[in-house]
Amino acid sequence: MANKKTRKVRVAAKARPKAKAQKNPKSATTQPLPKSVVSQNRSGGLRLFKLAGRPTKEQFRLVYGEKGSLMTWGQRAAAGVPSGAS
Repeated sequence: MANKKTRKVRVAAKARPKAKAQKNPKSATTQPLPKSVVSQNRSGGLRLFKLAGRPTKEQFRLVYGEKGSLMTWGQRAAAGVPSGAS
């Protein structure tokens, strides 16, 4: 049985040199937006969301019909009404 010293030598001989870090070509071309731009876009979207508001029951019935509240999203989509998600 080999002693500890020869085991360490064998393991060191088998060890491979570390691979060089490769640059990711995508990260060089696309840079993240500054926080100020991101926060402006987010606040603009939230403003539009608040402006649209929640539809009333009357508006919901006009779009989906009387049975609209009983339909699943799949049934509403099959009826030809978009779900609003894009």
